[in-house]
Amino acid sequence: MSSREVVALNVGGVRFVTLASTLLRFPDCRLAQMVSSDGREAGLVSGELFVDRDGTLFSYILDFLRTLQVSLPPDFSDYQRLQREAEFYGLSPLADLLKQEHFLRPRLEVLEVRFSLQERQAFFRVFGSCSATVQTLAEQITVFSGQQSGQSWSSPFPSQKPLVPLPLERPSHHDLVFQCGTDYPAGDQFVARYVSIKPDPRKLINGTNVLGLLLDTLLRAGFRLTSSRTVSREEKVECYSLERMQKAAGITITVNQAPGSPGTAQLKRSQVQKGK
Repeated sequence: MSSREVVALNVGGVRFVTLASTLLRFPDCRLAQMVSSDGREAGLVSGELFVDRDGTLFSYILDFLRTLQVSLPPDFSDYQRLQREAEFYGLSPLADLLKQEHFLRPRLEVLEVRFSLQERQAFFRVFGSCSATVQTLAEQITVFSGQQSGQSWSSPFPSQKPLVPLPLERPSHHDLVFQCGTDYPAGDQFVARYVSIKPDPRKLINGTNVLGLLLDTLLRAGFRLTSSRTVSREEKVECYSLERMQKAAGITITVNQAPGSPGTAQLKRSQVQKGK
């Protein structure tokens, strides 16, 4: 059979169509033998290769053959059943990986936002269980320093004077610190800090507004607010706890195959999420 030829399979009553080259990706696996033997390894029904196995789980098998990657939905739980299917088809690299299902399971990611409002200044500290998420958030947040005229810190518009971007404080890979509001009066001029959080174009100086935008940004990123509490009434420190299910890093199986040999496979974790 030509590697470019289209093959139709009926797996447990579910129909799939793919190229022969996809099923021949691992020459020693059962699917490759089915194609090579023109159906002698499986029943040929109405021109389709029939396999009496789970059709729903076969969609993951076929996706693996097409991409050499393992990508499972966050709510997936049938690791042992999928492992048995991989073993049936003779896909040992996939079966071995599924035995180590902790690599594939999504993980709970926790984020904590601490907010303190003191006179005309607001202070923020964000702690995260995943350093990559904190780094992404740090890249979204920009603090600008500038001068504000008048006696109020709540003006929504910065002055016409140039604003200078300031670096965020990063005490560790898992947290970041920044502030907004006025620092001190200088005559009728106030040295102030504005905060911008991408993709919102605004530069905000009011701490309550910045808090609202920050929480909204995190909710849009898939987090959910689990609790809010007052840590210190005297210092006016509030704490907001958020969490989301963090998808497992992508797994790629690299096949090193020489002509006429069954080939060897190696696992490589994609650098989708660098920190834990």
